[in-house]
Amino acid sequence: MLFSVVIAVYNGKSTLQQCLTSVFDQTYEDIELIVIDGGSKDGTVDLIQTNSQRITYWISEPDSGIYNAWNKALVQAKGDWIFFLGADDYLWDMRVLERMAEQLRLVSSDIRVAYGQIMLLNNIGAELYAVGDPWATVKNKFKQTMCVPHPAAMHKRSLFVEHGNFDESFRIAGDYELLLRELKTKDAFFIEGLVVTAMRQGGVSTDPANTLLGLREVRLAQIKNGLGLPGWRWRAAVLRTYIRLLLWQFLGEKQARRLLDMGRQCMGLPAYWTKT
Repeated sequence: MLFSVVIAVYNGKSTLQQCLTSVFDQTYEDIELIVIDGGSKDGTVDLIQTNSQRITYWISEPDSGIYNAWNKALVQAKGDWIFFLGADDYLWDMRVLERMAEQLRLVSSDIRVAYGQIMLLNNIGAELYAVGDPWATVKNKFKQTMCVPHPAAMHKRSLFVEHGNFDESFRIAGDYELLLRELKTKDAFFIEGLVVTAMRQGGVSTDPANTLLGLREVRLAQIKNGLGLPGWRWRAAVLRTYIRLLLWQFLGEKQARRLLDMGRQCMGLPAYWTKT
């Protein structure tokens, strides 16, 4: 079983080496590593060249966004399963792909999306909590919100053969739209107890304005895939984001984060906003 690991990067010198090393250090050997750089100017290309003997294919040229970069990688990928790893992220431990392969050998042939969990990190690398729930729990939710952690997901090659590549008109939710083509009628496989990826949080990822843009794209993905009126979960996510936006504006970001984590504590959830 060959895994294609795809890393898209642009001006990512500060984190890319840790990402690459996490792939190089895997105990599983049947891996091809594809790196697509968007024309970086910060020394990223020099770093890639330094590691080039352990990279199967790489290119550095301007692109129109992450989904354009991923589509370039799909042209080169030869793996039975394809995995997209963020340049800011890294594989959680040395046996991630070995354990993933063990599980994928057991799944039925009609399964084309398999996933584990991601470990959220704050901006200084401290662990927050793991994200990713069993498919039986999120199956009905998925048509309304993105509840499969894409940085922990493997895609069978035949998924792209049937459904095509990522839609490059999306800027944020192209991964959701691609998975929706498959999972609106079929099942995914959840790998219990496997943290796949460490994913940094903070900065633009917690900005309510960016969350709203992502939710709008989620809705566009649903419309594109023939799903009717937005469900209550999507509406609730939009409402929560507008509340965050108002709190940001009227209380200031620092106080808003404290209040939001107080709300999470009341619901029995771990702190997030004051940690990122």
